[in-house]
Amino acid sequence: MSGTDKSKAGLALDGPIVILVEPQLGENIGMAARAMGNFALSSLRIVNPRDGWPNIAAQRAAAGADHILERVELFDTVEQAVADLDLLFATSARAHDQAKPVVGPEAAATEMAGHIATGGKAGILFGRERWGLTNEEVGLSNRIVTFPVNPGFASLNLAQAVLLIGYEWFKRATSGELPHTMPERSERASQHQIQAFFENLIRELDKVEFLRPAEKRDTMLVNLRNIFTRMDPTKQDMHTLHGVVMAIAEGRKGPAKGGVLDGEQATRLRALLAEHGQGGGVSDSGSTVRGLARLLRRNPTDAERLLWQSLTRDRRFAGQFKRQTPVGRHIPDFVSFPHRIAIELVNPGEGETIAADRAARRAWLEARDYRVIEMRAVDVERDLEAELLRLQGMIAEGPSAS
Repeated sequence: MSGTDKSKAGLALDGPIVILVEPQLGENIGMAARAMGNFALSSLRIVNPRDGWPNIAAQRAAAGADHILERVELFDTVEQAVADLDLLFATSARAHDQAKPVVGPEAAATEMAGHIATGGKAGILFGRERWGLTNEEVGLSNRIVTFPVNPGFASLNLAQAVLLIGYEWFKRATSGELPHTMPERSERASQHQIQAFFENLIRELDKVEFLRPAEKRDTMLVNLRNIFTRMDPTKQDMHTLHGVVMAIAEGRKGPAKGGVLDGEQATRLRALLAEHGQGGGVSDSGSTVRGLARLLRRNPTDAERLLWQSLTRDRRFAGQFKRQTPVGRHIPDFVSFPHRIAIELVNPGEGETIAADRAARRAWLEARDYRVIEMRAVDVERDLEAELLRLQGMIAEGPSAS
């Protein structure tokens, strides 16, 4: 499996020494080195390789494990290769009729890890491809390692055997920590966002008379809601679902009319409009600018959607505000002509261009006796009622308020 990240440093762990006894093929040596590299085993000893050393076939098969091959130690006999070790395991697929413990790879890895941690030196013998280790070579070991495999087909490739041991040792040494997990691409959706989506979904389902018969409507709604609450949706999930529902409802190709922009997308669009002057007002003649302005109007952010639902349904404000309606040559986010109040939503990360554009719009509106209230999008999403109370207070104070 591919996936080596060249930007990440490899782990440097003290591990057991791998000893290959009279390997016959250079390719097997290279693949064994590759398996060692996968699991941070770095010490390789070779006893009397059949085709000599160095071996170009081994280098080709190592797939980047050159640092292991460059440090290979060569020996003429097994006795010489294991002379400095005080814990030795011999791998074998068959019984050798020797009175010594036989363990699996997991138990061997656990014992080796403890032994090395206390300053010991451990090694693992791997035999020839065709007939493995001799009785005399197994006799040099303290333990025999065998693998839980199909008894009718027990022979493993040399590199496979090295990999199994390496995997168990590395898992033990790193507590089984995975190199990566599922990324958290977006914050969890708030209840406001889920509710806004669900109400939108219900409206569209009612248009096609999906929620019938009437006596089953409440049960169907509960079941539908549970589908979305069980999945613990993120903000991005809600954006996508909003777009899907509206694309189906409107039957349009391309960007969905009535979709949802996130704050960053809305900010970028507002910046483009501001750079062309007057925030995309109605006096703009450029088709591109008008198109961007329409996209903003048709694809409200979560904060815009939440606030608009309250302004249209809450008895304190119902019928008093309009959204994205021109006031002269400007288009505030929300405006109340009876109260002469304009509401401006401030998205996170807005730059100087948008701020200057908003300040100019505010000055123009206030010069014509409009009161302007700015609401941060994050505040609307976090505590909508507090923002509505602030707006209610401005309305109660009347036109004299600044």
